[in-house]
Amino acid sequence: MEKTQALDALAKTCAACEKCALCQTRTNVVFGRGSENASLLFIGEAPGENEDKTGLPFVGAAGKLLDRYLAYAEIGEDDYYIANILKCRPPHNRDPLPAEEEACIPYLREQLAILQPKIIVCLGRISAMRIISPDFRITKQHGQWFENGGVKIMAVYHPAALLRDPRKKEEMLLDFKKIREAMLAL
Repeated sequence: MEKTQALDALAKTCAACEKCALCQTRTNVVFGRGSENASLLFIGEAPGENEDKTGLPFVGAAGKLLDRYLAYAEIGEDDYYIANILKCRPPHNRDPLPAEEEACIPYLREQLAILQPKIIVCLGRISAMRIISPDFRITKQHGQWFENGGVKIMAVYHPAALLRDPRKKEEMLLDFKKIREAMLAL
């Protein structure tokens, strides 16, 4: 119950946040969803239009594609939590600005401290560049494991990128197979 209360309190803090201009254009703060006891945390970059409308991450077309990969890897809803670096949608789904990331990253860090995942999967290059390394190259380094503080970290293509370039879907299947193997090894 402690995690639930901590996440609820943090979500309320995020809902009242005015640290950057995105608070003026948001419909909803998109805090996160999933199991608070999950060993796997997915981190995206920022909410899109559907997420802004619903207040939930990864519910649009990219989210539906992500759901198919989760099903392929037999990763159920109780196995993961999903959040974004930004909690508010950038206009026209543009990339997050550095100042917006800086304003929001403390919330993600607090989510990490509460959730204490054993595996983190960055969804896309922006998340990977923020979480793994500023010079991360998603096309060359996706599917590779890194470690930080005893936590296994990997980046995969963002599902939205796969919608634009379906040729990468097979690589994503292989990456999700690696995620499943890592979860089974816990």
